[in-house]
Amino acid sequence: MWSIGDLRLEDRVVLGPMSGYTTRAYRRFMERFGVATSVTEMVSAQGLMHNPWESERFVLASDSPTGIQIFGGDPEVLAEAAVRAVGMEPAARYIDINMGCPVRKVVSRGAGSAMLSDPALCGRAVRAVRDATGMPVTAKIRLGETKAGMNFRQVLDELVRAGADAVTVHARTASQRYAGSADYEVIRDLQSEIPVPLIVSGDIYTAEDARTALDITGATGVMVARGGVGNPFLVTQINRLLRTGDLLPNPTVGQQAEWCLELMDSVIGESGERIALGRMRSLAPKFLSGCRYSRDYRRALTDGDTDLDSMRSLIERVRDEMGDAVVRPRNGCGAEPCD
Repeated sequence: MWSIGDLRLEDRVVLGPMSGYTTRAYRRFMERFGVATSVTEMVSAQGLMHNPWESERFVLASDSPTGIQIFGGDPEVLAEAAVRAVGMEPAARYIDINMGCPVRKVVSRGAGSAMLSDPALCGRAVRAVRDATGMPVTAKIRLGETKAGMNFRQVLDELVRAGADAVTVHARTASQRYAGSADYEVIRDLQSEIPVPLIVSGDIYTAEDARTALDITGATGVMVARGGVGNPFLVTQINRLLRTGDLLPNPTVGQQAEWCLELMDSVIGESGERIALGRMRSLAPKFLSGCRYSRDYRRALTDGDTDLDSMRSLIERVRDEMGDAVVRPRNGCGAEPCD
């Protein structure tokens, strides 16, 4: 049992925020696999202030305990935006501040990983949001902006001093973006250095990856993000391994196909067929990764002429033809196997 503020959690897997993926439908879908808590897609603090009707869809909570992730470079704007976000979705349980996104359009606003250059600013942001909302506040950071400038310890000192209730560390620098490998050795035993829960993130593609990251860092929680897209059973595998030491076998192609169809129906119900088509062209191919002929299937699913009906028919055909086959393990070369 562990806590984010007054939120008590049993399992240790946190569903990470991913733009274009962690919609409410996706977060609700992932709940059945055992996520302890989930974080929304990041939403701009400026957007919440000036275009709230366009931002509201990002802050909707799911049934499991949900954190709303916001980004911005001005603590006062972050605080006002957090108040608005909570007003839109009172079921949210905490606010997460993005201090790690390396994308240019975020960094150019002084937000995301750009905040790491000023540890005191990171602390002021947490304090401002906490004071304004009275809610638990967490932050997601990276090791630093560059390898030569890894200042995560200074940032963590400021975050803890400001009252952060938990901190997620993605074990890469901002300049790495998503290339190379997450370096957990750099944050070995980091949990023992801070008094709040540490959640670690980066290259979690298997249950063994999660256990290794937790063993090295001593972290309280582990964040599943890209590695869980199209591989929802990963969360269940991690939970079982951490509880009992048992490693559950990978799912069958048939199970993957059924889960994909279930998610498709949820996304259609939430967003309508036009938007759902675009999202499923990104999501559906990942469910078929690791099965025979997966490259051909993934290509067909992303084809511009593919509609939802043909997508559904293809997934059902894969299910019927090779449903009993067990999917191959994933690896760390991306969100899907390099086959």
